[in-house]
Amino acid sequence: MPAYLDNAATTRVCPEAARAALEAMTEGYGNPSARYAAGQAAAARVAEHRAAVARRLGCDPAELTFTSCGTEGDNWAVRAAAEHGRRRGRHIITTAIEHAAVLEPVKALAAQGYEVTYLKPDRAGRVSVDELRAALREDTVLVSMMLVNNELGTLQPVAQAAQAIRDAGSPALLHCDAVQGFLKVPFTPARLGVDMLTLSGHKLRAPKGIGVQYIRKGLNLKPLLLGGGQEGGLRSGTEPTAQIAALAAACDAWEEDYPARISALKEYALESLSALPGLEIVSRGDAPHICAVSLPGYPSEMLVRALSDLGVYVSSGSACHKGKPSHVFAALGLPKRTLMGVLRISFGPDNTREDVDALVDGLRQITASRVSL
Repeated sequence: MPAYLDNAATTRVCPEAARAALEAMTEGYGNPSARYAAGQAAAARVAEHRAAVARRLGCDPAELTFTSCGTEGDNWAVRAAAEHGRRRGRHIITTAIEHAAVLEPVKALAAQGYEVTYLKPDRAGRVSVDELRAALREDTVLVSMMLVNNELGTLQPVAQAAQAIRDAGSPALLHCDAVQGFLKVPFTPARLGVDMLTLSGHKLRAPKGIGVQYIRKGLNLKPLLLGGGQEGGLRSGTEPTAQIAALAAACDAWEEDYPARISALKEYALESLSALPGLEIVSRGDAPHICAVSLPGYPSEMLVRALSDLGVYVSSGSACHKGKPSHVFAALGLPKRTLMGVLRISFGPDNTREDVDALVDGLRQITASRVSL
């Protein structure tokens, strides 16, 4: 088995989720909108699955809308917030280290005349609430801040941002991309104080193709999709019952001690990697499952390919970069040689110390056989 250490990109589907999806596809396959018994049984199961996800998230099931992925949820939140506040202003605040799923729709709005303030991180990868306070304006309609950075593992001050918005008396909506935080770090939408929050199933051992959008009760947003009125009229289209079932099963199968176990493995990895000559720790990560290191002088894409040849899978950043330089690592102001050699390592419940040892041995082999640039 390869040493898979790229769980921030996607995770292996757990057996419970796979079984739930199979059952939904082969036995409980009715259309939830159909009025006959099989359809109504499917609708009841969707309601049960929504409640299961809501229990783990700590919110009312009615506040959850199923989506296809985190990108869809982020795009919806940005565009819906702009539409919601169109009569009040055209100013958006976000961070320079958000996922592209937030930055790209924000960029599209900027092309339509919106002004955007990008909060820059410090060297540790965290943004400042004081800078957010200073950036808030009367015409600010949206603040979008992720909970856990997907490349650094750093926690961002979302709850403090919510308080700053309230203290300023701002009507701006607060959106949080919590894709990397759900089930990894403790939070509820209410405690964070967010209006919208985005999740993705394939980051927590559910299949690709299912996500969740939290929308605070009482917040009336423009529907994402019009049609048959599914998902409370917010996202029309036949519900993906197999993916929904798998997501609920993955949530139920996530054990309470997983974050502590994953964190301990990450600390073992950082300790082991630190013994490699020249290796630098870029981010230890606040979240239990993500850290970043660098081998200055060794191009990260070369390292990723060489490690892959040895059966070790890591990345040079978000999978959405597709080999392009990471804007997240660039935002830290790292020296060029450090920046070019960055690797993201991310862990899941299935990882072992043997996976870490394979990574360390692989990097040792690569550096012993190649001359750095």
